[in-house]
Amino acid sequence: MASEFTVIRDSSPPAATPKGMVVAMGNFDGVHLGHRAVIDAARRMGLAHGRPAFAVTFEPHPRSYFSPNSPQFRLTDEAAKLRLLAATGLAGAVVMAFDKQRAQTTAQDFIHQDLIERLGISGIAVGYDFHFGKGRVGSPGLLVTEAPRLGIEVDVQAHVDIAERPVSSSAIRMALAEGQIEEATAMLGGPWFINGEVIHGQKRGRDLGYPTANIRLDKNCGLKHGIYAVRVGLGDRRFDGVASFGRRPTFDNGAPLLEVFLFDFKGDLYGSRLDVAFIAFLREELKFDGLDALIRQMDDDSRAARERLAASPDAFPKLGSPAEI
Repeated sequence: MASEFTVIRDSSPPAATPKGMVVAMGNFDGVHLGHRAVIDAARRMGLAHGRPAFAVTFEPHPRSYFSPNSPQFRLTDEAAKLRLLAATGLAGAVVMAFDKQRAQTTAQDFIHQDLIERLGISGIAVGYDFHFGKGRVGSPGLLVTEAPRLGIEVDVQAHVDIAERPVSSSAIRMALAEGQIEEATAMLGGPWFINGEVIHGQKRGRDLGYPTANIRLDKNCGLKHGIYAVRVGLGDRRFDGVASFGRRPTFDNGAPLLEVFLFDFKGDLYGSRLDVAFIAFLREELKFDGLDALIRQMDDDSRAARERLAASPDAFPKLGSPAEI
């Protein structure tokens, strides 16, 4: 239920913060298996001490603050991250604004002012490589050193490996950029997904027999251009489908657009918000000499997508419903 996962912000009333909470702290972009190890450690700690376990995370992503002119391919925007966190069994999330003041806060002040005085934490779990505070001086080692004096428990999680490769947000971004969807899925612990509003397009797909739901992704999205087998969430309903992400070289070679054809669906989706989960990469984006060749390829793509989706009947991200305070 939505009320089971509470989102606390800097502007939330102090009474909304349960004192003595245990926290899992990190940026949690993607909420991948490495992040989930940290979250699970916090949950175990909370259960052992009878305390609620929360995530502590930062928005915008610190990298966006420090390098505003450098493209940042985020695996999950804030809303998607909170929905994923809400499905982990945590009691909630504390979202701290990452602004000039927080960027200038020393690691020691952050520990004392934010973690101890404001949140009153009794324990904290972090990943082995998480750093915080001005100049990124704060580290797992600093937390371990301070723990006895502060009377808190600290759990530092080592990296999680898949096929002898450490799981990281950067590795997942690289996999998506290369169309390695299965590799990204393995590191995430579930399919990568986007959520977006269906907008009006040129309506070419309708004329071709493939009406599509068009979604404009973030301009910094680094997903490989091409054709994908996808599973679509519309509220509580699920639909299989095939999607194209790219510039439509046969027509206009324009700005990147996600075009999703939902199998076995009839209705108007304009203005609706869809969750689109990427299950498999089917092929590169191609330019066709004529519409007949394009339609034949779309028929082949649909058959291939149905086959790949039939092999993964339950593949969809586990999402919760955050409740704001």
